[in-house]
Amino acid sequence: MTAGILAAFEALSTPHVADACMRLGLRVRCAPGGMTAVQPGAHVVGRARPAQHTGSVDVFLEAMEHAHAGDVLVVDDGGRVDRACVGDLVALEAARAGLAGIVIWGLHRDTRELREIGLPVLSLGTSPTGPASVEPQPADALDRARLGEHEATRDDLVLIDDDGAILVPLAHAAAVAEAAAAIRDTERRQAAAMSAGTPLRKQLRFDEYLVARRERGIGFREHLRTLGGAIEE
Repeated sequence: MTAGILAAFEALSTPHVADACMRLGLRVRCAPGGMTAVQPGAHVVGRARPAQHTGSVDVFLEAMEHAHAGDVLVVDDGGRVDRACVGDLVALEAARAGLAGIVIWGLHRDTRELREIGLPVLSLGTSPTGPASVEPQPADALDRARLGEHEATRDDLVLIDDDGAILVPLAHAAAVAEAAAAIRDTERRQAAAMSAGTPLRKQLRFDEYLVARRERGIGFREHLRTLGGAIEE
């Protein structure tokens, strides 16, 4: 992943990227709803570093052995909510290894210490208890990680912000960044016009849409695309 791609995504939000994926006909692969950041305001972009957790932190340490600076550790604990799988020592080691953040399809603990460490962590929530047992580690434990219904591999970029996390195929990252930037810029122009006194309905010629819907049966998204409006994709 080039520095230019990273820089492009640094200026984008997960909603912009999700809309861009829809515009380009790519599958939108977001982390499950309800996942929240330990520290609000985090904005992280990096290449996915998968790790499937089966009860022991050694899989995280092994992932870090192969990690590059700026990678995002994507932890698959199967969405379990009966135990935490990442705590302060794992987060501190990840930070020292140069990772940019951690996304957990599961729970974390040591919240106060994680906030002090400052490494962005996104998870389903918290639990004071850790794993009570260890299962055999799958052969592909470091190759892929589930994030809800989606799968992250080393071929993915991860973007994290206050709205959650989204996976983008590295092969399409440049196109997604370009489309997302165009959507972002359109929304900013619309917001500026609204602040200056032009309602969104007027900008989007909503009265014309209502007529066209009645007479021709067009949908709102079809109407928007004739205008370049960005409120939905």
